[in-house]
Amino acid sequence: MPPSRSPVRLRLGLVVATLVALVAAGLAIIAPATAADALLSQGRPATASSTEGGGYGAGAAFDGNTGTRWSSAASDPQWLQVDLGATATISQAVLVWESAYGKAFKIQVSGNGTSWTDIYSTTTGTGGTQTLNVNGTGRYVRMYGTARGTGYGYSLWEFKVYGTGGGGSTPRPKPTFTDEVTHHEFQANCSWTANRPDDPIVFPGLPGASHMHTFVGNRTTNAGSTTASLLGGGTSCTNPHDRSAYWFPSFYKGDQLIQPTGDQVIYYKSGILDYWQVQPFPQGLRFVVGSPTATLAEFRDSPGTVEGFECGNLSRSWDIPTSCVAGSQVNVRYQSPSCWDGVNLDSANHKSHMSYPVDGYCPPTHPVAVPMLEFKIAFPASGDLSQARLSSGRGYTWHYDFFNAWDSPAILDALVTHCINGGLQCNPRGYDLYKPHRGAALTENFELP
Repeated sequence: MPPSRSPVRLRLGLVVATLVALVAAGLAIIAPATAADALLSQGRPATASSTEGGGYGAGAAFDGNTGTRWSSAASDPQWLQVDLGATATISQAVLVWESAYGKAFKIQVSGNGTSWTDIYSTTTGTGGTQTLNVNGTGRYVRMYGTARGTGYGYSLWEFKVYGTGGGGSTPRPKPTFTDEVTHHEFQANCSWTANRPDDPIVFPGLPGASHMHTFVGNRTTNAGSTTASLLGGGTSCTNPHDRSAYWFPSFYKGDQLIQPTGDQVIYYKSGILDYWQVQPFPQGLRFVVGSPTATLAEFRDSPGTVEGFECGNLSRSWDIPTSCVAGSQVNVRYQSPSCWDGVNLDSANHKSHMSYPVDGYCPPTHPVAVPMLEFKIAFPASGDLSQARLSSGRGYTWHYDFFNAWDSPAILDALVTHCINGGLQCNPRGYDLYKPHRGAALTENFELP
């Protein structure tokens, strides 16, 4: 009677036979990434050779949301790449294709975003979800498509890169609340403090060198203001921790200077689609939005949303209205860039360290999403406004400056986290009147709970 075979040897034999059969059939055997490997690509800056249109930007493939996607133009070749922030060892790439997939494509790595090395290549892609074990080193990873599987472009719900290394901060986690998200903002309500021909950002230390500006917020703002002086100054803002300086060109009706009355609203919002990734401003960050030399077209076509001027039933006027209903007021709204380069608190032109999002995502050159400011300034002017002007000129020369001086980074972080990241419409202490069950970021005294 022949000796019996052990169950272990039987199972081993079956495994070997299966592997032989798979190899003979030409099928790839894909093992999962090791337990030590991490998802490196989520929330990282991304770029692409093209996009199908608004809402299909490169960042949509790296946001962890299978309901958003990158989609390219319908031509070959096309590519999609992600910046991991620092050199990483890449072990796995997962492609979650929409129905428009790549038939022939490569996965490539690069240390500089210019010279690329192939770590995977196929000419027989079938779409769906592809999990690819790879082996390569680089800061940048891209999918380079050379032949589309359909008559459309390339489209990826997600492109996930796993490995070790990389750099940058860990993205803020997506919130788990179930409330419908219609807003992601809080207000800084600050009243008038002074009119001065000063600009501590554009003309630091040079009093009288600027056209007339109207200041709200910090009560000490002048040509010599610094981060330290602002932090030591008082504020007209409802939240006493907001020592920031906000200013804009003064409004005149003929030769009469028209003062904004009451609290002016400065919204802190998300300028990106993934609102939960917005981070607080660093202390001392400063920038200028718009230009005193702008043309009407430049003001109207700014990359940020421009509401322009409004009064009564008139809205989206790119210049000061020539008349407004008696008893009304002139409002002006203009949004700031909301992507920071992560390094410089200012730049030579006071703008280049900031960028507007591209298709709802921060570009690789400016990877840090910060609050998008929207000044909503109200001037009590009505009736005949044919002689109305700004100190900088016509209405389309509207611009404004921001110098961040929140005296408590923890307070600002609490408001950003609770209101912007939390998808709420908050007042200055972080309370959403329409969602009271979510509580407030700060106490009635504007302190941390």
